Amino acid sequence: MSLLAVVVPAHNEEATIAELLDRIGAVRVAGAELRVFVIDDGSTDGTARISRERGATVISHPVNQGLGAALRTGLRVAVAAGAEAVVYLDADLEYYPEDIPAVVAPVLEGRAEYVLGSRFLGGVRGMKPYRWIGNHAFTALLCLLTGQWMTDGQTGMRAFSRKAAQEAEIVHDYNYAQVLTLDLLRKGFVMREVPIRYSVRRHGRSFINWRYPAKVLPAMWRELRSP
Repeated sequence: MSLLAVVVPAHNEEATIAELLDRIGAVRVAGAELRVFVIDDGSTDGTARISRERGATVISHPVNQGLGAALRTGLRVAVAAGAEAVVYLDADLEYYPEDIPAVVAPVLEGRAEYVLGSRFLGGVRGMKPYRWIGNHAFTALLCLLTGQWMTDGQTGMRAFSRKAAQEAEIVHDYNYAQVLTLDLLRKGFVMREVPIRYSVRRHGRSFINWRYPAKVLPAMWRELRSP
């Protein structure tokens, strides 16, 4: 039985992490053993304690470093643990852990090495207009830069083959979404999208605000200029 690592970066998500981990614990993927790695990104609440109580392996950053840094840590520890495939999802319950089998299926079946779970293929409801516009604008830019069609370049639910997880480079601590896709597609990894479900978060606050483009666009430029 192969190891499927589920990576969950989390920063002050004590309101949602217990439910998320309980729901992940009920997920079954044929031929795979699921192991959850929570990357506690400098939380000051009970996120790490609750995660350990739910049986997750917790790796803690002493201070908040950012979502890109947390996913970078998560991919590294998943590969070191021997994972044959990796699924990543946000900790805020916007994404359904029950969709893990669908997202990882193209990897396990050898049809893709990198999978985006698309909220827009699954049918988005309740997303604020500025988020909808921003998502589509950045996705269109990714399509232009990569020459590959996609519908949700900012999704917080993705899957990786072992090789893709090993070779992935995230050049920005703040976020990973665009630079990770640019990196893996430039390296020739085969990407697919699958529809997933999505619910607007009910707890906490998103890190995305008006400063997001000012932080992300320079990182995309740096990725494009890298060898």
